[in-house]
Amino acid sequence: MRARLPTQDIVYLADQRHAPYGDRTHAELRGLLAANIASLEEAGVDAIVMGCNTSCSIAARYGWPEHRVPVLDLIAAAAEAVARSGAKRIAVLATTATAGSGAYGDAIRRLVPQARVEEVAAPALVPLVEAGKLDGEEPRAAVAAACAYFAAPFDAIVLACTHYPLLDAHFAAVLGQRIARIDPAVAQSERTAAYVATRSGNHTNGHARGQTRYLTSGPLDHFKSGLAQILGPLLPNDDIAQVPYATPNAVPKTL
Repeated sequence: MRARLPTQDIVYLADQRHAPYGDRTHAELRGLLAANIASLEEAGVDAIVMGCNTSCSIAARYGWPEHRVPVLDLIAAAAEAVARSGAKRIAVLATTATAGSGAYGDAIRRLVPQARVEEVAAPALVPLVEAGKLDGEEPRAAVAAACAYFAAPFDAIVLACTHYPLLDAHFAAVLGQRIARIDPAVAQSERTAAYVATRSGNHTNGHARGQTRYLTSGPLDHFKSGLAQILGPLLPNDDIAQVPYATPNAVPKTL
């Protein structure tokens, strides 16, 4: 999004206090989704760009919590990318909650009725990424094990958790170059840029500075090290902060 929208201000909220989301109950996830949307609206955003497949899968089942600003659905953007790819045999690798919801299969088949979609959970991958284990034999073996669960051959795989593309080199090594790898985040950034263009004629308002505010509900040092590992040096006017998180009633206060 930063590459596509260099002059827009972006608020990035990472709810690391409650990660990983994939193994939580639906009640917990609904509470977290509502709290995250409320937190971003309190920050004064003009639109919310969802970067969490699990949250979107919960919204597909129960509906979106009340919100005042437009919400861009990540699963919808990914389904559009699958349709553009021309693939008909699609593997979806996701968290337990996302895979169990069937939201990806539903969204893809709405656009590609003849598609064969198989959704598989890979709960071991998110903890590896959160721990910064992006290289080496451990993540390679975990990716191989996850891909081995698919029962039928496929010609495209959707990396249906925002963490998984950080392991893309391992997916390429395990699957080979003939299997298309679809990153929903890329599709979502394209969709967001198009939305901004329609709203502003591709011009930012006079108050925007191209700043990114990185906010986490978890430990600040862990967040900073993760950003440095993934993004490299931040821009001079970027801001990193820890935010207080009002834990929803449905979510246990201790993990």
